[in-house]
Amino acid sequence: MGAARQVEPMTAGRRRGREAAGGPAPERLGKVLLLEDEQDVAELIRYNLVKEGYDVLVSCNGAEALRLAREHRPDVILLDIMVPQLNGWEVCRRLKQDADLASIPVIMVSGRVDEGDKVLGFELGADDYVTKPFSPRELLARIRAVLRRRGLADAKEKKRHLKAGDLEIDRDRFEVRMKGRAVELTPKEFELLATLVATPGRVFGREELLDIVWGRDGFVEPRTVDVHVARLRAKFAAATVEEPGVETVRGVGYRFREAES
Repeated sequence: MGAARQVEPMTAGRRRGREAAGGPAPERLGKVLLLEDEQDVAELIRYNLVKEGYDVLVSCNGAEALRLAREHRPDVILLDIMVPQLNGWEVCRRLKQDADLASIPVIMVSGRVDEGDKVLGFELGADDYVTKPFSPRELLARIRAVLRRRGLADAKEKKRHLKAGDLEIDRDRFEVRMKGRAVELTPKEFELLATLVATPGRVFGREELLDIVWGRDGFVEPRTVDVHVARLRAKFAAATVEEPGVETVRGVGYRFREAES
């Protein structure tokens, strides 16, 4: 079997002309481990990931992929299913049973399109399932989505109690208080507010908020975010307390106003 290949970051000249002219090197987005035994498919995925800003490790068999995962701790793992030595399902199972690797997002990338195959992948712990053929843009979007979900989960562990001025959010008790007075919110409204409050000043696009708050809850339109923000504000008004500092960024999405210094 061929040895694994680590793809080095692209040079500035290959990425952007502006950077080749002396600008800063592009920020790396993270490390991806790809398990794929078809060389042309592996090269297509590798090329698009590196172009986007990821560092890539490529393996053509399951046993080697597990070793690389333990050695390099990638940010996300892409698994084909029908590969030599250990198939993608078994690799996924072992990854999710390893306490040191279980939190790494796994995306199955396979030509197996039967519903049963997808269900099995999710039951083994896969975070997403992409069927071949696929567009590079779709795969990149799926990678960004699982990385955002992982980042949100990490942030939740660190920020169980949020406070911004007179606004307090307690995730463990599922409570929101403004100046000590409770405001009753639905789970989605609660999560939407907590997501914005956790990073004051950061602008979240509607699609990003849909992915973070609604996840895989069926098909929802971007306008759903606007409706929930409106309801959120209305509930604070109904509780006769000051509205939270959720600001609309026209044409983009929403942010939580940073505290004045």
